[in-house]
Order: sequence, then C-alpha cells, then structure tokens
Amino acid sequence: VQLVESGGGLVQAGGSLRLSCAASGRTLNDLNMGWFRQAPGKEREFVAAISWSGGRILTGDSVKGRFTISKDNRKNTVYLQMNSLKSEDTAVYSCAADPRVLSTKSYDYDYWGQGTQVTVSS
Repeated sequence: VQLVESGGGLVQAGGSLRLSCAASGRTLNDLNMGWFRQAPGKEREFVAAISWSGGRILTGDSVKGRFTISKDNRKNTVYLQMNSLKSEDTAVYSCAADPRVLSTKSYDYDYWGQGTQVTVSS
C-alpha cells in the first residue's frame, strides 16, 4: 500500500485547509485509515480515523468540532477537512492505513505516507 498526502501549506489562524491522502495498491474498502500529526519536539498525535466501511469515525479531542475525516472510495482517497485552524495545529500531517484495526494508536497502523506540512500563522 502506498499513501501520498497533499494539500498542506501556510494558512492564517481561523482559516481552513483540506488534506488529501491518495492510496494505491489496495482499495479503501479494505483499509481503516487514520490521520496523525507531529509538531517539532512533540510526540505524534492522533487526529482522526475512519473505518473501511465508513461507518465508524474517531476524532481526537484537540480537533473535535473543527476537523472532519471523510473518504471517496471511487477516488481511493481520504480527506481531512480542517476548519478554524489555530497556531497549535502547526505540524506535519501523515495518513496511515491498516486492514485489521481502527485505532487511535500509531503503532497499530502498518502503512504510512510521507507527510505534508501544515503551518498556521497567528
């Protein structure tokens, strides 16, 4: 499974961005997908996850009400819509995939993208 993120960039506080994660090598119907982020000097943090069926969604406490995960099986792509961005959202955002579990723990995911930088200016 290969994962490629896109959509990162520089945005002002209060603004929005939509990240994309394109998967290849396996269909999203077989994969649970997650978004994680890591800021400099900090541990990797869970952001959101969506089950292979789309029927279950998990969202991290720090982004609830602001970030939304979704997917388009036809495009084999997962999205992270980020609204009301704050300076503390600045991080490298990575998507991850696993065929077995839907989890908030990074070590449960077998496949990872290279990450995309999101910088929020205050």
